[in-house]
Amino acid sequence: MCGIVGIVGNQNVAGQLYDGLTVLQHRGQDAAGIATADGNRLRLHKDNGLVRDVFNPKAMSLLEGRVGIAHCRYPTAGAEGLDEAQPFYVNSPYGIALAHNGNLINTEALRQDVFAQDRRNINTDSDSEVLLNVFAHELGRQRSLTPEAAIRAVAGVHRRAKGGYAVVSVVLGLGLVAFRDPHGIRPLVLGKRDHNEGTEYIVASESAALDILGFQRVRDVQPGEAIVITPRGELFAEVCAEPAQRAPCIFEFVYFARPDSMIENVSVHKARMRMGVKLGEKILRLRPDHDIDTVIPIPDTSRDAALEMSNVLGVKYREGFIKNRYVGRTFIMPGQGERVKSVRRKLNPIPLEFRNRVVLLVDDSIVRGTTSQQIVQMARDAGARKVYLASAAPPVRFPNIYGIDMPAVDELVAHDRSIEQIQEFLGCDWLIYQDLEDLEASVREGNLDLNCFDSSCFDGNYVTGIEPGYFERIEALRSDEAKRKRRVS
Repeated sequence: MCGIVGIVGNQNVAGQLYDGLTVLQHRGQDAAGIATADGNRLRLHKDNGLVRDVFNPKAMSLLEGRVGIAHCRYPTAGAEGLDEAQPFYVNSPYGIALAHNGNLINTEALRQDVFAQDRRNINTDSDSEVLLNVFAHELGRQRSLTPEAAIRAVAGVHRRAKGGYAVVSVVLGLGLVAFRDPHGIRPLVLGKRDHNEGTEYIVASESAALDILGFQRVRDVQPGEAIVITPRGELFAEVCAEPAQRAPCIFEFVYFARPDSMIENVSVHKARMRMGVKLGEKILRLRPDHDIDTVIPIPDTSRDAALEMSNVLGVKYREGFIKNRYVGRTFIMPGQGERVKSVRRKLNPIPLEFRNRVVLLVDDSIVRGTTSQQIVQMARDAGARKVYLASAAPPVRFPNIYGIDMPAVDELVAHDRSIEQIQEFLGCDWLIYQDLEDLEASVREGNLDLNCFDSSCFDGNYVTGIEPGYFERIEALRSDEAKRKRRVS
């Protein structure tokens, strides 16, 4: 999962791109980059690290131009080194920089096609560089540089690429080109801001980035849509992919997106509140005479759900953990060793809220289980009489293949385990999960036009289909052992 931003403005946009990236920093803390178009010159700066560490005043002063894109990286498999930091750039045709959020599932076949048929070389292991070269080849085939030609090039990308992807790109001599996969798996939103000098436009992963920069949210980029915005502020948009089932990623609402964002016209904050209501109602059905004294969220993404659960259950809501704001999100840290160490650095319990109480800990989801295991033990050490654990999402039993680096299937705590076995592994006195139908209903209530979601990590149904041998290949890339070997090498 990554964060992307693209802006066409009336003055230099580098500062706005920087601010937009800081709002999207939760989507990727591994690397960051900005590319701007200054006439026929493309200016690019990127490096590993947080946004604030990658860009200094000198670097920012060189990023001139009224059209630009930016990216903050979450290290999915094969995209963990400096060479894979984005945006990527290719000089033919015209000069193109591209930033990508998501994951292609036919990367190897495309890589071979790009080399054998398109006569282009891929220099990294990143599928984003493959996507860039496919787009570049398709644009070169058009023999012209117009908005219509760019839209036809994106149509070519949609025909060839398979997976979840949201893209922002700068094409020298044309402007900003943005597009989204035909299923709309990865989010992308369009905004605008009117000035006396003309209309400015933005596309970004989440609407929160628009809010902080003073842009008005217009709409989500449609699945399979291509958007072209010229430096003069002319906007061209067309859905240019074959019709496909719209299936936005439900894990955005569970964990990744900021609560102040709107995705698919659904408030993430309200969706999480409804998750809490439904999970609280499930507890009352299963244990109407429960003995819960206190509901405590595992900060931050479970707060909305936990507060609504406490209301439904009629028990106290309390903040029981203090979070160190200077430690990143443990889910997106590269390697289990770092994640384990970071839990203790990140959270510290308030014993007063645990001592001699039956506490219900609420988390947004449980993936590997090792973090939850430590937090349950922290609650016991703080004096809890009983520790119950509730997950606002169903059991994660399958890998996510569309841009969330959920680990190899054997590293998922719920894979091939019953709820009772997971409960024993985590060490809690009672474990309760959200039902998938309730999770989907919590999101759908905000937009009744959403008939389908990518819930593949919960139910194993992959909307794009899966080629034979794919899971074996990603397991070889995604396991913590495979990542450790790459870091050593």
